[in-house]
Amino acid sequence: MQYLGRLLAAERRARGTRRDTRALTCFHQALLVLIWFRKAEDLTLLAAGFGISRATAYRYRDEGVAVLAAQATDLHTALRRAAADGWPYVILDGKLFDCDRLTETTLSVKGETIDAWYSGKHRDFGANIQAVMRPDGLPIWTSAAMPGHLHDTSCARELGVTAALNWSAAELDLPALADSGYESTGHGIKTPIKQPTDGSRLAPDNRAYNQLLRGLRWQGERGFAILIGRWKTLRHTNISPRRIGDIVAAALHLTHFEYKYLSESC
Repeated sequence: MQYLGRLLAAERRARGTRRDTRALTCFHQALLVLIWFRKAEDLTLLAAGFGISRATAYRYRDEGVAVLAAQATDLHTALRRAAADGWPYVILDGKLFDCDRLTETTLSVKGETIDAWYSGKHRDFGANIQAVMRPDGLPIWTSAAMPGHLHDTSCARELGVTAALNWSAAELDLPALADSGYESTGHGIKTPIKQPTDGSRLAPDNRAYNQLLRGLRWQGERGFAILIGRWKTLRHTNISPRRIGDIVAAALHLTHFEYKYLSESC
């Protein structure tokens, strides 16, 4: 709360906010924001508990999310830091973050009108978020929100993730491991070898390669579990899905601050 309170105080100074003109102090605003992140508490109840209006609670929440998301590092910086810390590889994965049903439509590759934020794979509405994790499972970077109907590969290419990971493999000797959904995205992204179309078995060395890759890549699933387990507000959101990327980035920054604080305390 003290850390977020300092960020909020700096934001108020940057905006030129006069003293004693806000309904809540920076400390209590930070408390409101963190309760919403940690417990996914209804903002109407939070507003009543803090003695402010519902509109003010939403505005304070959005301000807290913005100052936290602004602290997130870009992908190239995150990859350089991972290489400098001595990690031998990173893990690429994507996840659909659940949201309310939306009426926004788009055209499919077949020219048909479909729901832009509906994922046929998950049979649910949500935003596709790409993330890069360290080998121990801790996420180091998350992307902006992409419509749920898009495939992981399409999102990664459009956001420049595949280009950055191929660069890190070539320049930093830091390859990326990914599932078969990212096939043919570059030599720097290692994916499993698929089963032959004729039904024959894979060669023994290819099966061993896939088994080793699965044994190293499973920590990528843990990365999203860390975020969702700590911050319940990520499990479902009723705000605009285009803003989910900022909320995930803010939660990622809070997670890194917790890890740093706990390591320094120990």
